[in-house]
Amino acid sequence: MPLPAATTVRGFIRRWVLGRHVLPFIPALLLAGVWLGGEFVLILGALVFPALYAMFGEPPNSEDRQMSVRDGVTGLPLRAVLIEALDSVFTKAPRSGKTTIAFAIAIDDFSEIEGRLGLHATEDVLRRVGERIAMVLRGTDIVARIDGAVFGAAFGPVQRADLESALQVAARLQEAVREPILVDGARVHVTCSVGFCLGARAPRPTGEAVLAAAIEALTEARASGAGAIRAYSASKPRDTARRAELETEVLSALESGQIRPWFQPQVSTDTGTISGFEALARWEHPERGVLGPKDFIPTITAAGQIGRLGEVMLFHGLTALRSWDRAGLAVPSLGVNFSPEELRNPRLAERLAWELDRFDLTPERLTVEILETVVADPGDDTITRTIAALAKLGCRIDLDDFGTGHASLAALKRFSVGRIKIDRSFVINVDEDRQQQNLVAGILSLAERLGVETLAEGVERVGEHAMLSQLGCGHVQGFGIARPMPFEDTIGWIKRHGDRVTNATEVTRKAV
Repeated sequence: MPLPAATTVRGFIRRWVLGRHVLPFIPALLLAGVWLGGEFVLILGALVFPALYAMFGEPPNSEDRQMSVRDGVTGLPLRAVLIEALDSVFTKAPRSGKTTIAFAIAIDDFSEIEGRLGLHATEDVLRRVGERIAMVLRGTDIVARIDGAVFGAAFGPVQRADLESALQVAARLQEAVREPILVDGARVHVTCSVGFCLGARAPRPTGEAVLAAAIEALTEARASGAGAIRAYSASKPRDTARRAELETEVLSALESGQIRPWFQPQVSTDTGTISGFEALARWEHPERGVLGPKDFIPTITAAGQIGRLGEVMLFHGLTALRSWDRAGLAVPSLGVNFSPEELRNPRLAERLAWELDRFDLTPERLTVEILETVVADPGDDTITRTIAALAKLGCRIDLDDFGTGHASLAALKRFSVGRIKIDRSFVINVDEDRQQQNLVAGILSLAERLGVETLAEGVERVGEHAMLSQLGCGHVQGFGIARPMPFEDTIGWIKRHGDRVTNATEVTRKAV
């Protein structure tokens, strides 16, 4: 460690002999030396100043370092600069009493965005997201690109940094990123997950430690699904390890065939015949039994593999359709759910056309199921164009969970919706609750005027089935008809159901 006197001399030379404010006057000083002392002074100055710079030269300030270590795409500083800024706060903390907060921000489903938009447009998205993060923060804060679609931010020294203020900043960051980004004339919707660590809760008072803690919190947020916010807690390392283990297990199950569609029938209320099946994801876990989507969809989404799940569901679904055809069984169509991420792929219609041709199936055999919450958002031009392309291809469009997402009447026309699926919340006790009957009757009347078919979901009792038929609902689906089943069980069920419908028809004819 340098002695205090040496440090003082070094500081004096850097500031008053080699400081930036002195440099412009060096030529004038040398000329004055020549005038007063001759060539010897000029030679001496030519030797002394370089020697002083070599020994005591002014190191680049933090601004210079930031300018020299920047990301080539976004123009933001890189991870090293962020860590240096955090280290600086911790170093000065004993004297200043100030602290910091480290944030880690990741664009959700970035691989999907990259595959959909291409390199140039994706870089534009990264730049815009970086700009928006910087706009939320103060001038004394630092924003950096850490890696890929992950950004980091560090608060400049602050007197008080608590959980509530950090959560407010994280929410503002998400709100800024969520605004649509115009790319080549189209609106791109981006969301982000945020993890953060308060300086006081860092594992160690270093920039590397507090940033690593923020990234750990980000990992936890992403495992919870898109748009989550998490704070670092030293008590959660086991939970993080379990989530990482679960992610590995789920992705392995997806690739090994443990996650596949089960099929739930839909029947006509007029004839009782099968009008289609819906493909529903199930995980046939070797130890825990059959698991529903809530047990694994969030993990798949956080891992950025929701598109891969869609591919698996479509392949097995079309395989089932072709198998039913070859067995001589009448299944008019199959409903497959498509996530917003998949619908933002402008090549989805092209891919489905190729898949249908490969299985020798016509487009109207495939029903594309879309959540009403997706249709209710008018701002995503990419989704609008994709659904229009699917309708033009000839696929049927079902609007799922109708009544929960507040889709406008204009949206029903714009998206070429052929059938609305009335949410279970309207179906419960519809045979006993007069208000429920009025609500369903209103929906059915609206659908009839618009020329749209209807299907009621979650029908569990005979009374509900009968009332929906009486009110004029065209199709029903639910445990009261049949529970979702693996493909191996569908053939037997279809045959038994066909026999029941035939017998019921014969009994009716005899009664007449």
